[in-house]
Amino acid sequence: MTAYLLGRLGQSILAVACVLALVFFMVRLTGDPAIVMMPKDATAAEVASFRTAMGFDRPLAVQFREFLAGTLVGNFGRSLQYRTSAWALIVERLPATLELAVAALAFAVVVAVPFGILAATRPGSLWDALAQTVALLAQALPAYWLGLILIIVLAVQLHLFPVAGRSGWASLVMPMLTLAMGVLGRLTQLTRSVMLDELRRDYVRTAHSKGLAVPVVHYRHALRNAAIPLVTLIGVNFGYMLGGSVLIESVFSWPGIGRLAAQAVIQRDFPLVQAVAFFASLVVVGVNLLTDLAYGLLNPQVRYR
Repeated sequence: MTAYLLGRLGQSILAVACVLALVFFMVRLTGDPAIVMMPKDATAAEVASFRTAMGFDRPLAVQFREFLAGTLVGNFGRSLQYRTSAWALIVERLPATLELAVAALAFAVVVAVPFGILAATRPGSLWDALAQTVALLAQALPAYWLGLILIIVLAVQLHLFPVAGRSGWASLVMPMLTLAMGVLGRLTQLTRSVMLDELRRDYVRTAHSKGLAVPVVHYRHALRNAAIPLVTLIGVNFGYMLGGSVLIESVFSWPGIGRLAAQAVIQRDFPLVQAVAFFASLVVVGVNLLTDLAYGLLNPQVRYR
């Protein structure tokens, strides 16, 4: 177990380092960073002064070494737009993104897992057809389109929820539904598929023959054996929700990290872009690592080597 954990931790650190290197060099592939970051009407003297202040006039190897050293202590420089620490801005926006991601994931799991099990226990029924239709539509609808439709119907026409912003539970409903739909569809479909496989196995027939209650057989035995692919999907999507919900936060003006990233790209705020990229890669890698470690808790047959 220890060797496996150390190996996965090393892979995770390597993955984050590769993302950092990619972001660092991609910024410089766009041209002189000083010219890219400065306003179009900046004079040559202003560009030269900015280049010296940011250290862009030093050798590339020196810049990269200093960039990595700053990353280790959370120092990505000052945001050009907000005139404050780029990492401090991410920490400030994290609670909003965390609130949205946790609410959306919880809604998706609570709805999708029982719905998928219901469809699997009644194959070919109306419930099965309904579950497959909902799963297909939830995955097919573009998130930004669904968000705009919810705003038009629920906020503008029915006046049920605020149009945008973060001002209490009511403002959370529409962005939460929009963010949850894709995960809900994939999780419903996967739950139905894996549960169909498990319900055909011998141990399920044995459990029924012993007189165990149907919910006990379905949830305590079959669902537990089917949990590994479900946990994988949930973990991967939670990482996406935390690190990549740019469109949804932008549509609803939700003050989270995704909207911050969109504004940073538009404003050519590359110190902030680098900080967001590091945070997103850290979240995705960290969630994947925790998902792997959860396998052994869910299924004792899994052995780490």
